[in-house]
Amino acid sequence: DIVTVHATGVVVGEQATAAAFWSTHDEGEAPFTYVAGVGGVIPGWDQGCLGMSKGEVRKLRIPADEGYGEAGFPAWNIPGGATLSFEIEVLEIHAK
Repeated sequence: DIVTVHATGVVVGEQATAAAFWSTHDEGEAPFTYVAGVGGVIPGWDQGCLGMSKGEVRKLRIPADEGYGEAGFPAWNIPGGATLSFEIEVLEIHAK
């Protein structure tokens, strides 16, 4: 399925940051569209969004091994080993 969502991600736990590292609600950002189940997003996102329906909002807590791992994602200031929290709202789902 092709899924379009609004999403906001923050680093939580010991490495928590005060601000979101990414949000589709920010000025200049747009909803995010991806193909579910094919590895186009981090594993914790793909697994955590399974079974969601249009209009549903879900909070995901994703450990490093299902996120960006020990390397982190420096471009978004995500440190290695970080636990992530995402709030995801499904806007559209289209069969692939």
